[in-house]
Amino acid sequence: MGVKVLGIETSCDETSAGVVEDGRRVLSNVVASQVELHARYGGIVPEVASRQHILQITPVIRRALDGAGMTLDQIDATAVVYGPGLAGSLLVGVNVAKALAFATGVPLVGVNHLEAHIYASWLSGQRPEVEAGFPLLCLIVSGGHTDMIVMEGHGRYRLLGRTRDDAAGEAFDKAARIPGLPYPGGPSIQREAVGARGVEKLPRAWLEGTYDFSFSGLKTALLRRAQTLGLYPAAQGRGDSEVVRELAAAFQESVAEVLVTKALNAARELRVRGIVLGGGVIANTRVRQLFAERASLLLFVPPAALCTDNGAMVAACGYRLLRLGRRADLSLDVIPDSRLG
Repeated sequence: MGVKVLGIETSCDETSAGVVEDGRRVLSNVVASQVELHARYGGIVPEVASRQHILQITPVIRRALDGAGMTLDQIDATAVVYGPGLAGSLLVGVNVAKALAFATGVPLVGVNHLEAHIYASWLSGQRPEVEAGFPLLCLIVSGGHTDMIVMEGHGRYRLLGRTRDDAAGEAFDKAARIPGLPYPGGPSIQREAVGARGVEKLPRAWLEGTYDFSFSGLKTALLRRAQTLGLYPAAQGRGDSEVVRELAAAFQESVAEVLVTKALNAARELRVRGIVLGGGVIANTRVRQLFAERASLLLFVPPAALCTDNGAMVAACGYRLLRLGRRADLSLDVIPDSRLG
């Protein structure tokens, strides 16, 4: 019988639980989204998010266990994200996980949210450490993070670079507001960009000589261009749909090109064996397309459904940490600003 881990994810606005066997086989993965709840505000409201987690966490865990055809006493370990993320949201998941571990007597594993995104690639039939081998370059791109990390082995990381201002996903959300596209910004910009002719161009922040990223200047360039074209603020966000389409495509292309180019350059310079991608922005079709076209190394990319926050990736990571002997106790606390590597 394999080792079955229950993973709990409440770092931001997704309440999720999943059951994974031996770190690779997904038995269930339930995600309760809060997108519609926060859309009216144009972004995530932390207090609202934490309250919603309280309402959703118990039914989500029940559905995850039912989906796996299991009861709680058949779980071998409970893994939970302790950070980084929103403090109130993290507290809900951590306290529930501690209660479950105490009640059942199974090991408790604390998981870094960024590390969990890396292990999403292990859930799609891929085995990066076997197919490519270590070291691996990991690029984690989400609403709150844009981090480039070298994975030297299971549980061993070295930070190369990160965003100096906005994360890529945050930049997508803010950019979408300029021409009046709905929240969340990433999917809205991707949809709007379909069919664009590519006549608009926006700058790229290369930050030469570093592995860091920056997207705030790109966001400002988009705002200035929208003002020049009369889209902001006079048109109240929506003017000529063709112009909006071109601006959306230009923004998306700039973000995608910087992410792909800097990651591939780092992989070449550091002579890694493969590249692992993770995080919600990796669900973007243009980002995935550019990586597929340009990468000469083995590329490990989770299915789009596993790029966004989910309990299965937490369970997969928890399994690896459990094998390394990294168990937590009931003193486990949240670390909203925790880092990896």
